Amino acid sequence: MIQPGSYRVAGHFGELLQGRLGADGPVVIISLPCPVLHVTAAAKPAQRFAIHSPNGPILSAARARKLLRLLGLPCPARVILHAAMPLGGGAGSSTAALVALARLAGWRGAAQTLARACVAVEGASDPLMFDQPERLLWASRRAEIIARLPALPAFDVLGGFYGPPRHTDATDLAFPDVTDLVEDWHHAAIAQNLAKLASIASRSAILTLAQRGCATDPTAQLAKDLGALGHVIAHTGSARGLIYPPGAIPPNARAVLRLAGFTGIVQFTAGGHP
Repeated sequence: MIQPGSYRVAGHFGELLQGRLGADGPVVIISLPCPVLHVTAAAKPAQRFAIHSPNGPILSAARARKLLRLLGLPCPARVILHAAMPLGGGAGSSTAALVALARLAGWRGAAQTLARACVAVEGASDPLMFDQPERLLWASRRAEIIARLPALPAFDVLGGFYGPPRHTDATDLAFPDVTDLVEDWHHAAIAQNLAKLASIASRSAILTLAQRGCATDPTAQLAKDLGALGHVIAHTGSARGLIYPPGAIPPNARAVLRLAGFTGIVQFTAGGHP
């Protein structure tokens, strides 16, 4: 039987870095975990398996059954999925829903096995089933850890969602080569150089937005206007955020983001874990 109670899985707020590892290499990401955005899965008794999502279609019953079948888990109950995040925002709602469902159904196995099942279901996966996903260079279409990364210094993020939802296309490989950014990231993380890390995240965002015809995106200019160290985006979603040292977010920043058209304003702390 599916376990009683509910399971909450945190999403992420886009990617600190995303692109190809080499011109013809895999798509890799460095995820930005976000504890204030999450998906919750709860089970209710029912005659047959069903998925219900009060705030939008997060996960189809067919994909849910496939995941549970791949993991050898039962699916006898009605499952309620609630996403405390906009769908298509680049906050990992699909992966978080799959992970929450698996844990609700009793999965206690390896994160890598769960990640492979998620990719088999959807073609791509964020590394939300791992502890400290920001310390993984993750091949999102392959469910592979390419490298383990140094810990990040603590920093604050203020952001929101800009523009229409943009759902990830797992067949989309049109990303810039970020091999040099990955190397720079490693050195900056070892040095605990937050300013350099924020600059690298900004470069990754600018490269992707330019390649995808979104050069008018206001986030880079907002980062400058509001004194941020840099900015972060969902490379295939609408999440946009500004990176600050801890405690340095200006008091007027929320209002400025709203005036610029940002919705769903969020603030959270990342990094700072050994």
